[in-house]
Amino acid sequence: MSDAEGTQARGRSAPVGAALEAARRTIHPWTARASLALRVALLTTGAVAAVLTVASAVIYVTVRAELQDALDDTLLKRAEAAVSAGYSPGAMNEEDADLLSAFGIRFIAVEGGQVFTRRADADFPYDRREIAVSIGEAQSSRRTTTIDDEPWRVVAVQAGPGQALVLAQSMESTQRSLDRLQLVLVMTSAAGILVAGLAGWVVAANGLRPVRRLTAATERVARTSELRPIEVSGHDELARLTTSFNQMLLALEASQERQRQLVADAGHELRTPLTSLRTNIELLGQASENPDRSLTAEQSGEIMADVRLQLQELTTLVGDLVELARDEPMNQAPEELDLADVVTHAVERVRPRALGLRIITENEPWIVHGEAPLLERAVTNLLDNAVKWSPDGGTVTIRLHAGELTVRDEGSGIAAEDLPHVFDRFYRSPEARTLPGSGLGLSIVRRAAERHGGSVEAACPESGGTMFTMSIPGRDGPLDD
Repeated sequence: MSDAEGTQARGRSAPVGAALEAARRTIHPWTARASLALRVALLTTGAVAAVLTVASAVIYVTVRAELQDALDDTLLKRAEAAVSAGYSPGAMNEEDADLLSAFGIRFIAVEGGQVFTRRADADFPYDRREIAVSIGEAQSSRRTTTIDDEPWRVVAVQAGPGQALVLAQSMESTQRSLDRLQLVLVMTSAAGILVAGLAGWVVAANGLRPVRRLTAATERVARTSELRPIEVSGHDELARLTTSFNQMLLALEASQERQRQLVADAGHELRTPLTSLRTNIELLGQASENPDRSLTAEQSGEIMADVRLQLQELTTLVGDLVELARDEPMNQAPEELDLADVVTHAVERVRPRALGLRIITENEPWIVHGEAPLLERAVTNLLDNAVKWSPDGGTVTIRLHAGELTVRDEGSGIAAEDLPHVFDRFYRSPEARTLPGSGLGLSIVRRAAERHGGSVEAACPESGGTMFTMSIPGRDGPLDD
């Protein structure tokens, strides 16, 4: 192809490509705006239409071929019967021609390459295929031609040396049958496409009803923040989706309830130290502003000591609240650490606060993946709790074996009615309300254990005291280099 021809071809193809791109841009926004049910119905209708079109075309072509073959066989048998009966092209007379015409059959004779026709068949079209049969190049031939604007089927057979007998019959009746078949196929296909479209719309609309309910539920949640589950119907994939959505709503509602409870409990716990701080600060302010109500050095020292204690409690409470309010997963790449080292560090931190107590540790290496600060905070809280409840001269025993950390004291133990609630936020037994603390320490322990895939339990042994057991999944040591 020359450069000029290539340029012309590209020039002709450019408008076609532009037209296709314009059609795609026109159709795409419409399909994007159409509902899912409508798109499913259109897809179903298109698929059925394609199947019916192909099936109708196959049926039509097959029936037409069968009818033509039947007509060809009839003509060939008549021609061969005439040749077998001794009829030759030269022996055919007007009476024989009239007899054939009574059956709607026309004929010509070919002999020696010349065509002989009767007057009534002078307009009969013939071509080289009939001549080829007469001179022996082919045993027979068949074709379709047009006579007086009507289709005719033409066959030729050898009628002797250098001779051929050619018969033709009108295909008007065959064409009428094909036209009726075409009409039936078109009407049947149209009805099938219509039924398929309606069925696809009904099935899509009913099948997508749970999706519409889910959509309405999500819009209701976004509009009103109301987390009400929706009804589940059936046992299919959409029912499973609805169930999962309801579970998500329940989990979200539980999370919101925990947040509301945390805020309410935090407000209640913060009120007491803030009120005490305000009272002490107001006393100091009044003493400094009014000389008649001045405080002695001892009184000022007591108030300042009380303020420092309240600030420490408030700082501890705020830190615990921040830790509990964290709702983030564990680090994506937690470090590998030895839990025995974490326990040792926690014991060293608590030991200065455990004056008059005996602390016994029995640690075995246990390698875990996790956050060292959070685990140390949890172990420290367990030890602080044991130190707080241990009597003077008592013993606190810490034992780490096969991933189970047990902390046991020799205190008065936990009442049976309080045992199920010791890990709840802000829960404090009647005996603990007179002692320092926020009621969040053991909640942080449970949070740390769960974040590392473990658990924590509390029990009161028959020999007395309290024993906490925290289990963290891991492996035997030592640490890998």
